[in-house]
Amino acid sequence: MRRKNAGKRQKDHRPEKTVLTVEDIQAVLESQSGSSRQKVQHSRPEQGTAALRGNGDMRRPGSGAYGTGSSRGRREPPGGPMQERRQKAGPAARQREDGFSMEEGRSRLFSEPRRSRGKGQAHAGRPMSSEGRSERELRPSERARQAEGLRRRPETGEKRGREASRMASARPKSRTGSFVVQGTILAAAGIIVRLIGLLYRIPMTNIIGDEGMGYYSTAFNVYNIVLILSSYSLPLAVSKLVSARLAKGEFRNASRVLCAALVYATCAGGLACGVVWHFGSFFAGTVFKTPFCVYALRTLAPTIWIMAYLGVLRGYFQGHGTMIPTAVSQIFEQIVNAAISVTAAGVLFKVGLDSNRVFETTGYPEAFGAAGGTIGTGAGALTALLFMLFLFAVYRPFMKKKIRRDRQGSRESYGHISGVFFMTVMPVILSSAVYNINAVLDNSIMAYGMDALGRGEEFLALWGIYNNKYLLLVHVPLAMANALSSSLIPSLAAAVARKQRGEAARKTGMAIRFSMVIAIPAAVGLTVLAEPVNRLLFHSGDTAEAVRMMVWGSSAIVFLSLSTVMNAILQGLGHMNLPVRHAAAALVLHVAALYVMLMGLHWGIYSVLFANILFAVIICLLNWLSIRRILHYRQELKRTFIIPLAASAVMGAAAYGCYQGLSRLFGGSGIATVGAVLAGVLVYGILLLKIGGVDAQELQTMPGGTRILKTARKLRILQ
Repeated sequence: MRRKNAGKRQKDHRPEKTVLTVEDIQAVLESQSGSSRQKVQHSRPEQGTAALRGNGDMRRPGSGAYGTGSSRGRREPPGGPMQERRQKAGPAARQREDGFSMEEGRSRLFSEPRRSRGKGQAHAGRPMSSEGRSERELRPSERARQAEGLRRRPETGEKRGREASRMASARPKSRTGSFVVQGTILAAAGIIVRLIGLLYRIPMTNIIGDEGMGYYSTAFNVYNIVLILSSYSLPLAVSKLVSARLAKGEFRNASRVLCAALVYATCAGGLACGVVWHFGSFFAGTVFKTPFCVYALRTLAPTIWIMAYLGVLRGYFQGHGTMIPTAVSQIFEQIVNAAISVTAAGVLFKVGLDSNRVFETTGYPEAFGAAGGTIGTGAGALTALLFMLFLFAVYRPFMKKKIRRDRQGSRESYGHISGVFFMTVMPVILSSAVYNINAVLDNSIMAYGMDALGRGEEFLALWGIYNNKYLLLVHVPLAMANALSSSLIPSLAAAVARKQRGEAARKTGMAIRFSMVIAIPAAVGLTVLAEPVNRLLFHSGDTAEAVRMMVWGSSAIVFLSLSTVMNAILQGLGHMNLPVRHAAAALVLHVAALYVMLMGLHWGIYSVLFANILFAVIICLLNWLSIRRILHYRQELKRTFIIPLAASAVMGAAAYGCYQGLSRLFGGSGIATVGAVLAGVLVYGILLLKIGGVDAQELQTMPGGTRILKTARKLRILQ
């Protein structure tokens, strides 16, 4: 009956904090003096509080001399036969009989856990609080704080007021923006990776030329589609499944997800490696009509298998809520990739020159140079895999401890986990495959179409400019969207597992807004500074064509960022099939538009540029309709689109004016370009804070946001 009352009380009444009275504090302090230290009569060890409260000197007003009437813990009146026998027995015997000393009783009063009782029930001699709860029913943390309070000296009213004010202001930080912090970390690493990629592509382009970069891009189109069909979706799927199980405390099941994913990576990665190696000549010669790219394509085959294992380990750590291992491994991967790619491209380009003289033909230097660039890709992936294996070996003992402490009753079988994993991977594979099949189809349609129009000779150089100058710059700001997507999916999956629909909606809005805060100014900046940026980065080839592509196609940054984040939102919410359907519908319209623009309007390379923008716009519209229906989500417009667009317009004018002024002083050198970029970033940041694009609370959730906030307040940008 007592347990039923306790359970009912815990369910219906939330415990409230209870404090000791002045009489209690004085009595305990007096009991510690040498003259008044006595042993407490106690029939059982767990009744120490009742026996201690049975002392008449420690009772609360109105509680009676020997308790509240219960027979438990009742103290015998002085002079009784039991008291005389105890006085003759000696201190040691009395302590053994009591079971504990006064010091032990005092410790148990404040630290020993007890079963909660029904409201209004109490043991004998145990005073009740104003809420009907005995001191024995306090939480352990409350007893510890009260015990600490007895040992401290009384504080003045002013000091207590300052302490209360400090505690009131120390509010826990919201977890809503935690995925933004992790996404920002991954975005910073992604931007570093893109910049490294940009830097090493420049000398590579200078070595092997636009034609060689055309072979390089064609090989990577095949590599990307095979990688997606085999293992590219593994980080997303593993992080989603692991985070959902960790949110419920199922550490053993999370470990089983890792094992199932490694088995899948072994099978899928090995199969994809074999397909690329054995059918490389078919893809190069028959599909793309560029037979010399077979060398680069076969060099990439082992990299696919390495990337499968690397994707599983990255997804495992992302599922634990940390993006740092992924970020650091990406930087290591790209550094090794850059160093070896440039070196190998230069060495093999010279070998190709010798081959030209031997076979009395052309094309070998560019083809061998492109193959040298792909060697760096494999070496970088292997370096990242070794780094992730080291981190996993360090983390494994901690995970084993959590698995041993896992007391969750449900243990998923490997068959069930493999089925769930396959059903999670397949929609992601199909959705991502549509994106990259888009690139493959573009390559094939443009190659055949330009040849039919009599412009086949210029196609390879234009395709190299499109992929390695225009798209290379476009994908630098897309790093923020990709990073937000990687951190958002496990965060949304955990919110869905906990059935926190409001939290999912808040994270959705925050992810869309932060992606637009980066994408819109990036598009405007690359439009107004297209010529100086391309001239600064690319010294060889046709920069005029790259400038025209950037001016007409910079809006792709906004729509590609938005579609990437929205795909991640739908996948994190568990609707894995919707991005596939939307991408498939957009692909059909994209191919039709590309054919009309190329064969009907004769727009040449700009046909694929405008068709890709249309592809991203259609996906954004379809994704937005689905998110609104699932979450009843209403898109905020002012802070998400209007304020960043207005600030970006002013930023663009300031950057262009700054470049014109500095170019007159320094003669259009790189100093003018860098100065204009820095001026634009500064103007945009100030305007964004000044007109409310980002508030102080959101700024604090970002890495380094506290410093920015302090500086902004010193400069009176924020109040």
